[in-house]
Amino acid sequence: MPVTFTLSRDVSTSFPEAQVRLVTARGLRNEKVWPESEAALSGLEHDLAAGTWSPFGEQDQQILSWHEAYRKFGTNPRRFRSSVDALSRRMAKSGVLPRINGAVDAYNYVSTRFGTPAGAFDLSRLSGEVMIRTAVAGDSFTPLGEPEVVEEPRPGEVVYALGSQVLTRHWNHRDCDQTKVDDASSDVVFVIERISAEAVPDDVLQSAQQSLAELIAGHADSVSACTLDADHPGVSLD
Repeated sequence: MPVTFTLSRDVSTSFPEAQVRLVTARGLRNEKVWPESEAALSGLEHDLAAGTWSPFGEQDQQILSWHEAYRKFGTNPRRFRSSVDALSRRMAKSGVLPRINGAVDAYNYVSTRFGTPAGAFDLSRLSGEVMIRTAVAGDSFTPLGEPEVVEEPRPGEVVYALGSQVLTRHWNHRDCDQTKVDDASSDVVFVIERISAEAVPDDVLQSAQQSLAELIAGHADSVSACTLDADHPGVSLD
């Protein structure tokens, strides 16, 4: 069954400037280190150590905009932080970013560099319509790295969902275990998000999407890109 992504009307009405950029990679080779991702991460770490660059913090609109969004759908943004907030805080504290695999390292770089939440799903574990919507009673979520745990998101919380299976909680706070990208993932859809056009203008989000596509290109048979927003709320990846 074709995989589609849909930005629901309730979410786009509540967050009219929300935009999700997708990058789809087919025939991905993710079992070895990607020199390009490693160089990009090392460059950020070097610049941080040299004092010529620093991660975005709570005083920056890139992070503040997500704090405001989280509060709007009823989540405490300091208890459950957006992915870009958590990753940026981790780098500011330790001076380094984690190394997971080439694909994850690539989107972690883009997220931290451009101040945008980023993530990915293994397409082989998706089928049908993935919706960005508010959670409802009966939804279930299994956190990344905790396959034995089942949570029920609070109604009203923004999630990515495939039917009643929630793929991310609190919009981008945490991914589920079932669709994680690992060394064996060969077809992957990457996501980059913004909630405020003032915090992350279109040209910056476009640069983030292009940067991610370039990091992926040498490690996939094909790479394509598209955009979800209030004017274009649905897209098929096939």
